[in-house]
Amino acid sequence: MSMILAVSDSVSAVFAQVGNPTPEAPPMAEKVLQLGRYFTWMVLLSGVTAITYGGGRFAWEKWSGGGLQSPKMIASAMAGGAVATSAGTIMNAVIGG
Repeated sequence: MSMILAVSDSVSAVFAQVGNPTPEAPPMAEKVLQLGRYFTWMVLLSGVTAITYGGGRFAWEKWSGGGLQSPKMIASAMAGGAVATSAGTIMNAVIGG
């Protein structure tokens, strides 16, 4: 038991010598953040495009009397948009930041 306490004391002494490092951004961090902003912009643009296309297709299907597949497309685009816009909140909850 005394050996475990001795090891514990020496480990504590080693960790006491390690300072509290200040966080700093890694190299190329600004480029990665810029890429993330571009990706966010593309996701939002594709969501708007999908809802617009689904709405046009819905009008065409109603006018031509065909089967209605477009409401599923619109619902899927809206669900995907909800997940995409809440991705940051979800990651903050998971990571704990």
